[in-house]
Amino acid sequence: MNNIFAKVKGPRKKPFFKLVSDYTLFDALDLSTLSLIPYNPDHNLDEDSWFKIENFSQQSFCLSCIKDEFDSKDFDDLTKKYFTKISYIFSHQDEDFYFQKITPSLFIKRKTIAFGESAEIEENEGRLIVNHIPDAVYLKESNILLFRSLATISSIFKGIDILYKEATEEEVKSFLSESFIVLSTDYDVEKVSKPNRKRIALAMDTLAAMPVEDRGEMLNYINDYCAEKLKYDTTESKFEVSSEEELKYLLYGIEQRFYTTRFGNEKRLANSIQRL
Repeated sequence: MNNIFAKVKGPRKKPFFKLVSDYTLFDALDLSTLSLIPYNPDHNLDEDSWFKIENFSQQSFCLSCIKDEFDSKDFDDLTKKYFTKISYIFSHQDEDFYFQKITPSLFIKRKTIAFGESAEIEENEGRLIVNHIPDAVYLKESNILLFRSLATISSIFKGIDILYKEATEEEVKSFLSESFIVLSTDYDVEKVSKPNRKRIALAMDTLAAMPVEDRGEMLNYINDYCAEKLKYDTTESKFEVSSEEELKYLLYGIEQRFYTTRFGNEKRLANSIQRL
C-alpha cells in the first residue's frame, strides 16, 4: 500500500506522521528516459538529467526512517494543529520514497472554485500544493538518491550540503599563493566570491592530481584560450588576477573547460562537464 507522510518542524520524539493512506502521490520516474549523473556541484543539469548519490543508506545524511525496515503502522496520523508545521512530505510508493520540500508559499487558504462534475465554491479551505515532480527520489532496491538541486533538499537531508564543497579561507589563500598566480594590488582573498571558492576547491583537487611536469602545458593551454581575458607573463609563467571574472577564467582553464570544435574550428567554453 502506498502512503504519504509528513515531517513536522520542531524538536519532538516522533517527528514523522502519516498524512494520507492508500494513495500514490507522484508518477514513477521513467529511468529509461533519464540521464543519471554522479553529483558534481559544478555540473549544470539538462532537462532530462538528475544527480545521483549511490550507496545512499551508508551516507551520514541518510534519514534513519528509510535506512530501517519501513512499516507505515509505526506512524501516528497527523492532526490538524500540525498541518502548517510540515517541513517536508514524502510518499512511500512501491518501496521507493518520493520527497518534496514544503515552503510557506505552498500553503494556500482562500476562496476557490473547484471543478468536479460541477463547479463548487470552497470557502477558505486550507490547501497544500504538491509539485508535479518530486524534489528527490530514493530508490530502495538500488540504494540510490536522485535529485536535481542540492540546495532544495539540504533541509530534508541534514548534512548533505557537505557535498557542496567550498574552499576555506586558508585554502583560498593557499591557492592564490600558487607560483603561477600574481594578484593585483586591488584584489585579494577577501574579494573571492562563493562561486569562485567552490571552483577553487575543485581546482585544488585537480592540481593535486596533476603531474608537476604537466603544469607548464596547462598554463600554455589557458593562455591559448584566454589571451584576451587574462594577462600572462610568459617569462615568469604567471597569470595576473585582478578581478572575479579573471579568477573564474583561470579556474575554468585548470579544469580544462575550453575546447575547439572539430568541425568549424570554433573555440568554446563548456558550461559543465560529464565524464564519458
